[in-house]
Amino acid sequence: MKIKRLPDALINQIAAGEVVERPASVAKELVENAIDAGATRIDVAIEGGGIALLRIVDDGSGMTREDAEIAFERHATSKIESFDDLTRIGSFGFRGEALPSIASVSQLTLTTRPKESEEGTQVTVNGGAAPLLEPIGARPGTTVEVRELFFNVPARRKFLKSVPTEVGHLQEVIFTAALGRPELTLTFTKDGRPVAEYLRVTSRAQRAESVWGVKEKLSRCAGTRGKIEVEAFLSAPERARAGTGHLYLFVNGRSVRDRAALRAVAQGYGSVLEPGKFPVGVVYVDLPKEEVDVNVHPQKAEVRFADPRSVFDAVMYSIRDSLGRAGGAIDRGLSGASISVGYPLPQVGNPFAARTEATSGSHSSPQRAAEGVVPFEIRDGAWVGGAPSADLFGTENGFYAGLRFLAQLRGMFLLCEGKDGLYVLDQHAAAERVTFDRLRRAFQSSKLATQRLLVPEIVELSSRELALLDEREEEIAALGIEAKRSGPGSASVTALPKILSKKPGETLLRDVLAELWREAVRPFGGAQDLVLATMACHGSIRAGDAVSSEEAFALLAALDKVDFAGHCPHGRPVITRMSYGELERRVGR
Repeated sequence: MKIKRLPDALINQIAAGEVVERPASVAKELVENAIDAGATRIDVAIEGGGIALLRIVDDGSGMTREDAEIAFERHATSKIESFDDLTRIGSFGFRGEALPSIASVSQLTLTTRPKESEEGTQVTVNGGAAPLLEPIGARPGTTVEVRELFFNVPARRKFLKSVPTEVGHLQEVIFTAALGRPELTLTFTKDGRPVAEYLRVTSRAQRAESVWGVKEKLSRCAGTRGKIEVEAFLSAPERARAGTGHLYLFVNGRSVRDRAALRAVAQGYGSVLEPGKFPVGVVYVDLPKEEVDVNVHPQKAEVRFADPRSVFDAVMYSIRDSLGRAGGAIDRGLSGASISVGYPLPQVGNPFAARTEATSGSHSSPQRAAEGVVPFEIRDGAWVGGAPSADLFGTENGFYAGLRFLAQLRGMFLLCEGKDGLYVLDQHAAAERVTFDRLRRAFQSSKLATQRLLVPEIVELSSRELALLDEREEEIAALGIEAKRSGPGSASVTALPKILSKKPGETLLRDVLAELWREAVRPFGGAQDLVLATMACHGSIRAGDAVSSEEAFALLAALDKVDFAGHCPHGRPVITRMSYGELERRVGR
């Protein structure tokens, strides 16, 4: 078979297959071209789901007649000139494929005028035919009208979805562009009716607030590691969704998909985020242009990092450190409105625990001591129990210690008075967070105390559980649980963490194995915190346990010394609030 040169029209249609999938991909390319042209306002209008008409109007630099004509030739671009430019791309476009590809599968009209010119140029291209140029009066900037998309490629057109579906994809393009460029005003009109308007703002924080509004209360996270800067605005863990559909990632202002970076976001939350779930929000990563390759994907939706591990660490630690310091106390108030409780947490070296072994001098009821549940005490100069002294409580600058404990409600909640409202703590979630912090610090310092059982506990396990125990025995031992296979269907537990020594070894071992199995089958690691969270749940005050004033005061003081104090290790909110204004309105004052 003889090799032939393909005609330009066919070449453009082949290229269009990579670049132009649907009206939304056309809008994305044209909006990005407008941004590259320095536009401060972009208006997008569609008819018939963007298939009948897609119009993009911008106030950018515009083009001369010569540039407008050559813009429809493949690989004609103003963005790069040499191979070296390809290694440090700062613009959205650079391949010179978008306009000829779009024009090859539509009826396209481009009207453009540079600000310094008195006359504009109109270019008409019908299904990839030769461009027709004529002078025209026009406003500064560029207008592109794309009509009858895929009119000459019916096989492609039949794969388009319903009009509402295509409109949804178009809205996502506008939303994403607005997130990436806070300084830009974007409008979106459907069939003559306004759908969305994003007015220019001065910061990413203002843009995140304006696009999510009261629907999501986001926490700002920021950090710098080497040459990599991270800024993110993320929801509370209880607002997390399955999958990454509501989490946006920008690298040097470009919206991209990168699984590793999104996993780093999830791992930054630690155990408070359920496996497989991701927060709502946006993450901005900025690094030198030469450290990222954007010439990877036909639609420029993926990038390749020169040092992906450094990017992963920068994202994870920036989020972890920021959320940890802020306490992550974002929740819903009793009135139903979203509120934010943010406060700095001091970094301390002494862990606090909601439960510990019985010791002399501790303040506890006989019943609770008999259960092995003893509150806090002073030990080695650290506050871990007993009634807090007036100076320790009164001079504490932390948020939680500034609350005044009033009463326990239904054996589940601690009612507290604050300066700005009435606060309700979930006693189990609060104690679980404190216990988790103690376990985690002890584990990281290899000082997790264990207690040998007088009589080994025999636990019946499945073949899968036994295989996992054999494989991860050393890791399980590092968590304070000594267990070995003792028969074809059983294991022997000989020691438990001291803080959990009163708990059944069977329950604890089964739960730890379950977490390790989940870690083995889900797409990212981090079982350690999940296992410790499970252990903390077993070793904390539970719903129904009576809590004395001394225990409540000590628990409040302890919360100020831990990271992510606003949520338990499994992500449930620790605290919620009703403002005094809301309380007064409810009683008619």
